[in-house]
Amino acid sequence: MLVLLVYVAGISANGWLERRLGLQSEHPAEDVVLFVGFSLFAAVGALLVAKRPDNPIGWIMSANALIVGIFPACESYAAYVMSTSGHPDALAVFGVWANSWYWYLLLALTFVYLPLLFPDGRLPSRRWLPVAVVPAIGVAGIAILGALTETLRGQTFDYRIDNPIGIEGLGYVEDLQVFTVLGGGALAIGTVGAVSSVVVRFRRSRSTERQQLKWFLYAAAPIVAFPAIESLPVIVSGLLSGWVLLGLPTAIGIAILRYRLYEIDIVINRTLVYGPLSAMLVLVYFGGVVGLQAALRTLTGQESTLAVVASTLAIAALFSPLRRRVQGFVDRRFYRRKYDARKTLEAFSAKLRDETDLEALNAELVGVVRETMQPAHVSLWLRTDRGPTRSVGNREPRG
Repeated sequence: MLVLLVYVAGISANGWLERRLGLQSEHPAEDVVLFVGFSLFAAVGALLVAKRPDNPIGWIMSANALIVGIFPACESYAAYVMSTSGHPDALAVFGVWANSWYWYLLLALTFVYLPLLFPDGRLPSRRWLPVAVVPAIGVAGIAILGALTETLRGQTFDYRIDNPIGIEGLGYVEDLQVFTVLGGGALAIGTVGAVSSVVVRFRRSRSTERQQLKWFLYAAAPIVAFPAIESLPVIVSGLLSGWVLLGLPTAIGIAILRYRLYEIDIVINRTLVYGPLSAMLVLVYFGGVVGLQAALRTLTGQESTLAVVASTLAIAALFSPLRRRVQGFVDRRFYRRKYDARKTLEAFSAKLRDETDLEALNAELVGVVRETMQPAHVSLWLRTDRGPTRSVGNREPRG
């Protein structure tokens, strides 16, 4: 409850201060997604701290939410104080100082320590300790340099505050060459190492841990497109950002609390099917509307709603056959064992209608069970009219 209350209080204070400063957001939809996303981080993190206090994942998520809730509000307070009185107090000095480094702490927690420690809160092995130490050194170095800067400067407004503990001549931390090493270099090493640790964990994982990692990877998958997100259409970039911000805390909560853990395979299957299907139907719809409108303008000299009606009917007619084709492709490409088992059963069902030889059916049925279910042993027992049950199958260990 404390995590949630502090986060909401910080967000509310930041919003009030920004209104007093006359700041208007250019992208209110993005602000809503950010607010809801980090609210989920706060809620899930607090729940994990309460339910799994020995797992640092909950503490990391709670820290992320508190950083987003507190530090921007402190910087907004510094901007408010400097714009109204021009004389900073201790909280304003802290706010403008934290503004110079808190973002790197947030990035390290999210992109390094969260994947590195997921799902059990421990490193894969002691060999991964440098991956955890290097980003910590980088963030600590940036925080110390920011604390010793001669003059602190704001982000919301262009204001300056003399640092009471600053070193004379030490410039702003982002203008220093060492910043590239401490900030970019350390975070790059940590991020690459964390991604590698997830790959290693997934390859070694079995049963429950594999399902947990599937949830995590499913929610984090759009991150691979973030380097090129500025070149994507606004709606696409917004959907990808929303996927990560809303999906990641939800997936982590499901994975660690193991609530409906094994439904991830169904979720992935439906995403692989309905994602491409929706894209194809949208292209067909807009392509049909544009093409038919152009044809109607050529023939009649005016536009008509007939194009929209015809495209809608085409979408309705194409939905089922396209879904079956996409489902078949996904099953063949990503769920080959399940696809082969279904085809084997379909072939056996067709043969069952025509086969009359009991011994041939026995051998065929045993082969089908062995191929589809892969049991350690298989036997077929039949009741006869003459008395007790007899075995006409075989018992054979697998492999």
